[in-house]
Amino acid sequence: MSDVETRNEKYADYVNKMALPSKYFPSLIWAFLVGGLICILGQSLYLLFETVTNLSKELIAGLVAVILIGIAAFLTAIGVYDRIGAFSGGGSIIPITGFSNAVSASAIEHRKEGLIFGTCANMFKIAGPVIVVGVALSWVVGFVYFIISLFYSGIFPT
Repeated sequence: MSDVETRNEKYADYVNKMALPSKYFPSLIWAFLVGGLICILGQSLYLLFETVTNLSKELIAGLVAVILIGIAAFLTAIGVYDRIGAFSGGGSIIPITGFSNAVSASAIEHRKEGLIFGTCANMFKIAGPVIVVGVALSWVVGFVYFIISLFYSGIFPT
């Protein structure tokens, strides 16, 4: 055995001894509960606006999304959302509020560098790739849908 292999084995043993065992089941429960609470809040707001206003369903859905994004950005600004995310994991990251947290946290972290070169330039460092992949996949899915619709419309013989 070489020195490098021996060193790597010793390091792996050290890491295994020092690392805390992961508690998967409680993490899953908290993720489910927090994600579910976010969804319940969104659905409750939707039903409230549907009952109180005469707005269209699409407008209400957009309004609820904006409110959830605003709440998550505010909770990020005061340091609460990070604590929620620490014990809920994917439950707070997966919904739209997690995207808001990623953008808000980056903006807050770089605000001391100025508005343009700090906040604006660094705001989408984490969320930017998600936007790019989302737009690119939307184009791919739209193109596939377009091709399939051509076959069903009779333009291309089957």
